[in-house]
Amino acid sequence: MTDGEERHRRLRLLIKKLNRERKKQAKKIDILCNDFIAAQKDFIKRLNTLSFTASFYESIIGTTDLSNLLCAGVKLIKEEIGDANVIFFLRQADNFELHIFESAEPIALDKQHFEDCFSHELMDSICKSNKVCTLDDMFAMGLQGNLVGLNKISAVTVPLGLLGSSLGFILICRSSENKVTADELRSICAVTFGLSRAIQACQELLHSAD
Repeated sequence: MTDGEERHRRLRLLIKKLNRERKKQAKKIDILCNDFIAAQKDFIKRLNTLSFTASFYESIIGTTDLSNLLCAGVKLIKEEIGDANVIFFLRQADNFELHIFESAEPIALDKQHFEDCFSHELMDSICKSNKVCTLDDMFAMGLQGNLVGLNKISAVTVPLGLLGSSLGFILICRSSENKVTADELRSICAVTFGLSRAIQACQELLHSAD
């Protein structure tokens, strides 16, 4: 092998090595960029949640009437997550009280509304679970109804409570093609503690006036 051929061989090896290093660096840069973009998206989501929480609390602060409080809560939740049915199930001494507002029409399942499918036992089980419940969770707890109609909706419940004591839950329903997302649930769950405190204060004020 002549000196020229040897130099040419070494040059080819050097170029291959440089290409391998370039590809490795490109992969590292892609990973860093993807991590940065993911972190930025997560940061924006957190900011949006904080903004919603602040706006929510600002809107309900000072409200002492339970109906006005829940009506404001429904309006704010619907503004945050888009078109949805929002219904409050609040515990009473030995029963549950449903709060359905004109701005949140119940979803109909032929001749019955979805909230009519909730027995006392099911509502009690949802409260005792103290967690976000999906439609599958509700079926496991004994939800009964028109299965054809239920296949057309997406529903979740979000617990309301303080220090382990359940005040009830929020039922959120949409069409099955437009399920409530994890980000939307995160925003709603971020305000439930403050909302629960406000509900309890309104209930106590109402009882003291009786």
